[in-house]
Amino acid sequence: MKRVIVTGAAGFIGSAFVRRLLEQRPEVEVWSLDVLTGVAGHLGNLEGVGGPRHHLVRGDVCDAALVQRLLAESDADTIVHLAAETHVDRSIDGPGAFVRTNVLGTWTLLEAARLRWLRPGHDPGGCRFHQVSTDEVFGDRWAAGRGVEGDPADEDTALAPRSPYAASKAAADHLVRSYQHTWGLPVSLSYGCNNLGPRQHPEKLVPMVILRGLAGLPIPLYGDGAQVRRWLHVDDHCDAILLALEAGRPGRAWAVGPDRGTSNLELVGRICALLDQRRPAGAPHARLVTHVADRPGHDRLYHTAADRIRDELGWRPRLDLEPALAATVDWYLDNPAWLSRVTARASWRSWTERWYGGR
Repeated sequence: MKRVIVTGAAGFIGSAFVRRLLEQRPEVEVWSLDVLTGVAGHLGNLEGVGGPRHHLVRGDVCDAALVQRLLAESDADTIVHLAAETHVDRSIDGPGAFVRTNVLGTWTLLEAARLRWLRPGHDPGGCRFHQVSTDEVFGDRWAAGRGVEGDPADEDTALAPRSPYAASKAAADHLVRSYQHTWGLPVSLSYGCNNLGPRQHPEKLVPMVILRGLAGLPIPLYGDGAQVRRWLHVDDHCDAILLALEAGRPGRAWAVGPDRGTSNLELVGRICALLDQRRPAGAPHARLVTHVADRPGHDRLYHTAADRIRDELGWRPRLDLEPALAATVDWYLDNPAWLSRVTARASWRSWTERWYGGR
């Protein structure tokens, strides 16, 4: 891994991965590709990232000419594909953008990699296309009927997505595997769980709770809040991707996450308790939690077993949920300039009021 293209590089996980890669792999050169819509992906997430080893490219993963030109000019041997529409609520509001970016964009990148790496006379042995997917493609494990801590999905479980977002990611995953099976393109996949950490857009649950709690606004919680997710600090996720690229075999897939899940109600309560400690004037912040009507088709439980990445590659998360949450809350409190830029640009408050208000 010497020359790496990271798609979605100005997003939450993408920018964290670019920083991790440049800091920990001094021999690697990085091309950051992002359409820079100003919502989840914006230049503020890459603030301070520079130097001769980093190249920022503004462009759309669906632009075949641009992607093929970038792959040729960079002579990249690795693509880490993180560009995606990811917000389930928005996929319910408008699924077309998710099909375009997540399916067509993945196909465009795969086709460019096939044409470049599998051209006559070129050895693709040192190349890798890594697809960063989600545990949501396996569907609702509660619906599988065997309880919260039983019947986890693993990397060989059939995909069973239940939201437009998850379906678009599952379609992309199938395309990735098909390029390996049909043409021998060197690929790998990882199935991440919910992430938290710095620079996450405030339409997502953790920063939304922090920001609305600080502002004294109602904190909407879908239904009874008993939906269970696994939560992982973004830096631990990035370390897992790096490990998969460097130590994992092509053609392999790995689920990435902690052993234990946490209900949304418990998670929001923990964040409110941290805000009470740090901003006691607004305590108790839990009084702001407002149960709203559940969103359509809301999955109850995501549950994947991460045994393979632990057994094969020796990965384990360094941060448990409590210190990961504390570090995340502190980052948002310590970075008001980032918050003000993002919230002003994305109109996060009006969007959440529109989406949650009638629910």
